[in-house]
Amino acid sequence: MCGIVGYIGKQDAAPLILESLRKLEYRGYDSAGIAVLNDGHITVRRCEGKLKNLENMLDRDPAIGTIGIGHTRWATHGRPSETNAHPHRAGDVVVVHNGIIENYLDLKEQLIERGTKFSSETDTEIVAHLVAEKISRGLDFLDAVKRSLKEIQGSYALLFLNQKDPQRLIVAKNSTPIVIGRGEGESFIASDIPALLDYTRKVAFLEDGEVAEVSVNSFRLFNGKGKSLQRPFKEI
Repeated sequence: MCGIVGYIGKQDAAPLILESLRKLEYRGYDSAGIAVLNDGHITVRRCEGKLKNLENMLDRDPAIGTIGIGHTRWATHGRPSETNAHPHRAGDVVVVHNGIIENYLDLKEQLIERGTKFSSETDTEIVAHLVAEKISRGLDFLDAVKRSLKEIQGSYALLFLNQKDPQRLIVAKNSTPIVIGRGEGESFIASDIPALLDYTRKVAFLEDGEVAEVSVNSFRLFNGKGKSLQRPFKEI
């Protein structure tokens, strides 16, 4: 079990993500990390141990920007370490994950045969490489995520950030909870409602097999077959 937070809007993302992750730290104490996009560059900060260690790291070396993703980890595949901490990056794609990719060894072997180099022991890094590989072949960010999900077996809440696509976050769900929040000119993503309540009471829940494209003022939702869905926000 891990905690996920995402933000896109007008506020400084890192402090907001940290504060939201505090509400989710019960979901994992092994490591923590954050990725923030600003002016075409992604800054990633990761550390072993509790969220306080990440907070201290950001005090010394801030990550500035108004779009970002964060994670607090309970280790499954891969020992607790900075190397195995999320977010994981492949090319321009950064991802955080809650869940278990059951066929990750088969997927990893296939990627290695195609020349992929890995830097961690996690199942999550495979997902970043799958999406980055498809983008390098010319697929749109959203389509690359959708195609990659068809190869994955297991449970997941996945949240993606793309260095070359600063107007949106992509989130996907299967058997693991994830919720989207709507504010005034800003959007939020989290594993659980308490992480959002300081910022918004308007939320929408993803169902299994769904993928959402989240921007500052809107989100587009798709089912596992790619059909567009409509889902109103609820007031909590």
